[in-house]
Amino acid sequence: MNCVRFIFLLSYFWLSSLACDQSDPLVVELPQGKLRGRDNVNYYSYESIPYAEPPTGDLRFEAPEPYKQKWSDTFDATKPPVACLQWDQFIVLDNKLTGKEDCLTVSVYKPKNSSRSSFPVVAHIHGGAFMFGGADQNGHDDVMQEGKFILVKISYRLGPLGFASTGDRDLPGNYGLKDQRLALQWIKKNIACFGGEPENILLIGHSAGGASVHLQMLREDFGQLAKAAISFSGNALDPWVVQQGSRGRAFELGRILGCGMAADSATLKKCLKSKTANEIVTAVRNFLVFSYVPFAPFSPVVEPADAPGAFLTQDPRDVIKSGKFGQVPWAVTYVTEDGGYNAALLLREWHGTGRTFLDELNDRWLDWAPYLLFYRDSKKTIKEMDDYSRAIRQEYVGNERFSRKNYLALQRLFTDIVFKNSTQEALDLHRKHGKNPVYAYAYDNPADRGIAHFLAMSFDSTFGTIHGDDYFLIFGNLVRNPLLRSDEKRISKNFINMLADFAVSKQGILKFGDCTFEDNVGSEKFNLLFINRDGCENKQYVQFP
Repeated sequence: MNCVRFIFLLSYFWLSSLACDQSDPLVVELPQGKLRGRDNVNYYSYESIPYAEPPTGDLRFEAPEPYKQKWSDTFDATKPPVACLQWDQFIVLDNKLTGKEDCLTVSVYKPKNSSRSSFPVVAHIHGGAFMFGGADQNGHDDVMQEGKFILVKISYRLGPLGFASTGDRDLPGNYGLKDQRLALQWIKKNIACFGGEPENILLIGHSAGGASVHLQMLREDFGQLAKAAISFSGNALDPWVVQQGSRGRAFELGRILGCGMAADSATLKKCLKSKTANEIVTAVRNFLVFSYVPFAPFSPVVEPADAPGAFLTQDPRDVIKSGKFGQVPWAVTYVTEDGGYNAALLLREWHGTGRTFLDELNDRWLDWAPYLLFYRDSKKTIKEMDDYSRAIRQEYVGNERFSRKNYLALQRLFTDIVFKNSTQEALDLHRKHGKNPVYAYAYDNPADRGIAHFLAMSFDSTFGTIHGDDYFLIFGNLVRNPLLRSDEKRISKNFINMLADFAVSKQGILKFGDCTFEDNVGSEKFNLLFINRDGCENKQYVQFP
């Protein structure tokens, strides 16, 4: 029996290698047919490959269906991925609509490295608060220059098209997460044809991408799709990720679009399908209290257990406590001033009045704080919400008014509540209920220019180490200075090597430069690797610093 099984496996892999033969490295043959990529000097690219049927028409607000079409001609894989339709915070015009509804693709980037016949794989989920962003927003030139792994970027539905939910089986939501999962299944099945190693897939993401990675990992069978995962500055427990109140927002979306007071979810869904995608996404502006606040009005939800193909049916905390999640090595991270992403926006001018949003916040704190900090729908009464708002303000600024003088205290408030506290909670739960290594790092090395400078429209302010200052050293982003300092070049190389080594490590060991991360599973104190411009150091804490 063992001999027969061995011969079968040999035959299977031999046939697979024939199906994926690449005499011409630009031409790849998939079950759908042949595709042709592009030679980019240092690497090959195969972009905008569909993994799902277009989520349009009757397939809008439905779980994605695997791509079924066959290509009679060679598919042109030289066109960069288009962003999924979105209301983009980073468009400075009043009309922030961009992207297309037909957007469910993966893009593969393969380094030219004659010393390797195959490569480990890093699958990448982009960030953007589940509302905006795209596979093409972060550059990959530095990664390809190192030549260590194949990179696959995933596109997924965003905003109301990806996350509108009435909380029942008719409109359960989480379509964007279901897109990501189908894309991971596509990668597992097809990446060998590009020279990738399907047994060595690492899933990573930043911000909403990091939270998505964590949510994917909470699926019990995640280990069949990837062997390890890293969530950079975002995880499933962040207050802006799995939110309450989605049903009210879904019906309000329908009211805004002329569906009236729909009697039930099925009626609402039918009406929403009759509207144009542009109308649906443009309606996002009606959910913003000011500027782009709250930054995630549509996001993942807990679905009812009877929803067809439900992705998440329990609070993430309960999933972790049950131990029924993807038991693979995982790292979760934060930077020391992640909240600069939220706070910097308040330094902008308030509607040409000469005052800033920060000035206005003094008079509107009770109204705005629940939206800024994502507890508007989790408090039972207005009094409970107001009491909490007052307590937070007292804790961080005391009786002072918000001003530029105490701006860093406000930024710390956002860092703690929106990012850091939930990172500690996630790490704590995983160290108690996980079986595989769980790692964490804190990064403190400010970029000369980053996302907070862009949002504040102030390029001479000092914000500290803000959201993305680490991640954008791996994948370049237009919001930060593209010219890296010497210390940033060294750190960038260490990060890229960290990903490559983690993807192939049989023991799930994670290293950065000369430092080896210490596992948190079973540890009484938190093991944090601190990374700054001078190097790295393992430290232990009872509470995150």
